[in-house]
Amino acid sequence: QVRLVESGGGLVQPGGSLTISCVASGFTFRTSAMSWYRQVPGRERELVATIFSVGPAGGVTTYADNVKGRFTISRDNAKNMVYLQMNSLKPEDAAQYYCNDWKAGLQPWGQGTQVTVSS
Repeated sequence: QVRLVESGGGLVQPGGSLTISCVASGFTFRTSAMSWYRQVPGRERELVATIFSVGPAGGVTTYADNVKGRFTISRDNAKNMVYLQMNSLKPEDAAQYYCNDWKAGLQPWGQGTQVTVSS
């Protein structure tokens, strides 16, 4: 059974930093490309960042244009964890953040972790 548990969210001032985490189980994590998504109520879910795992693209990361240069995705296959380090946070980064595979195909989704950016 797939289980995704996100944590580490909180309140941070604009310009601040935060690292959120996701621990995964119930599927072959080490061979799965993993992504972070975010969603604001009333808006569509947005793909934020992806990290590939194996093969020629192993370790390759991709980012949405609006977070490129500020966010860093990483993973620890030994711990079945994926991280998102967020720097220079902006109010528009505030959202519920979720991890899933790069196709958003894992079910069920986790509960997410809330990131609030406000002074």
